[in-house]
This record gives sequence, structure tokens and C-alpha cells, in this order.
Amino acid sequence: MLLTLLNAASRVNVEQILDKLLNWGIDAGKSIIGAILIYVIGRFVIKQINRLVCKILTKRKLEISVQTFCRSLVNLLLNLVLVFAIISKLGVETTSLAALLASAGVAIGMALSGNLSNFAGGLIILVFKPFKVGDYIDGNNVSGTVKEIQIFHTILSTVDNRIIYVPNGSLSSNAIVNYSKQDMRRAEWTFGVEYGEDFEKVKAVLERIIAADARILKDPAPFIGLGALSASSVDIKVRAWAKTDDYWGVYFDMNRVVYETFNKEGIGFPFPQLTVHQAKD
Repeated sequence: MLLTLLNAASRVNVEQILDKLLNWGIDAGKSIIGAILIYVIGRFVIKQINRLVCKILTKRKLEISVQTFCRSLVNLLLNLVLVFAIISKLGVETTSLAALLASAGVAIGMALSGNLSNFAGGLIILVFKPFKVGDYIDGNNVSGTVKEIQIFHTILSTVDNRIIYVPNGSLSSNAIVNYSKQDMRRAEWTFGVEYGEDFEKVKAVLERIIAADARILKDPAPFIGLGALSASSVDIKVRAWAKTDDYWGVYFDMNRVVYETFNKEGIGFPFPQLTVHQAKD
């Protein structure tokens, strides 16, 4: 009798175990099939998104290095999302894993904050192109011709042939003056003449000098006006437009020609004077 009861109990336990294994297998099979479907559909979606990103980057005509980096970054992020979705579908707890990755990301970001700032600045410069190779820029207490734009630094060549490596983070977050961005640039001079000189005569001489220089543009028209009555001089303001490539040649040549012509025309340049009145006894 006891043996019969033991056999019956054994059969019940085996049936329960088999039932649990069957239920677990069904649930696991559902999860595995769901994970496979997520993987297949996810890979298809990732492929389509990558194609769309590639078209957008090509249409924007970005640098090849930027295109490659952006495509790789988008592909990596999408695949990470897919992996998390598959792991979650399989019943694995992802909260602790996500917290661990977030903590590691914060630690790495704090350790590399300066480099990350320069890296982000390099991407901003390459994508939005506030300046390009060959431009002359001024900003962040440095100035020079852009020789190369790297992912972390921009290399400038100064007028005295020095090479400066400027962090991209500072260039992207501060005001930059790009002297090569526009096709034209306005030059401005202030010529001081003595009190008593005929303004119309001085103006006619300046107009003749401007007309003789083919590099000075006629449109916009040059401007000549009486700028100020200073303590020792009558200041004549001259403004003229030239092509950006001709700017410095026009600027320095104008100073030289005005000096020579004024001397020939008898137009006097002032110099500081001090009148001393002596009191009588």
C-alpha cells in the first residue's frame, strides 16, 4: 500500500515537472521567436535609416570624415537600441545594465570633458563651416590663415609664418571674424590736413587718386567726407570698396599715393602744436 502511494506521488511530481518545463519552453519559445522577429525587423529598419542618413549627408556635401563619423555613430546607436530591445524581450533585466553604462559614460565624460568639447566643436565647424581652409580668421586672441581643420584642433598659419594649433572647442564657442567670407571688403582711411586747406581741393585730389586705382570698385561708390575737426587737424574720412584679395594692397598703396600727391599739390599735413603764452610782468 505504501509503495503504491509512493509511485502515485512520484508520477504526480514528474507530471508537475514536465508541465512546468512545457510551460517554460512555450514561454521561452515565444520570447525567442519575438526576439528573432525584433532582430529581423530591427535590422531592416536600421538599414533603411542608414540609407536615409547617407542621402542627407551626401546632399549636404559634408566632409568625407564627417559623413563617415556620422554614419558610424547613427549605426552604433541604432544597433545599441536593437540589442537592448532583444535583451528585454528575452526577459533579461536591463535596468541595472543601463545604469552601469550610464555611470561609465558619466565617468568617461568627466575625464575627457576638454577633448569631448573640442571634438564637438570640430564637428560643428565641419558641419556648419563658419570658415574653411584658406580663409583668414581672427578670434580667441589668435589670427591667421586656416591651413587644416582637424577633429580636435584647427591649424592656423600667422602672417609671420608661425603655426598655431587652436582647440576647436574655443573656436566654436567664441566670436570669429572671417575676413575671407565675403567677396568685397570696405577700406577706410582718415587723412588729416592743416586748418586753412581748401576742402574741395582736397576732395578733388582724393577723387582723382581713387579713380586712378582700378582695384577700387565703382559700385558701391567711394565716399569722401569731412570726418572731424580735431585739435590739430581737419580729418578727411575716405571709404572705398575693393575685392577681398585686393584689400591690403589697396589700403597700403592709398596711404603711399596720398602722401606723395599731397606733397606735390602743396596740401600740408598737420603735426601736434602747442602754443605757449607768457604772462607779462
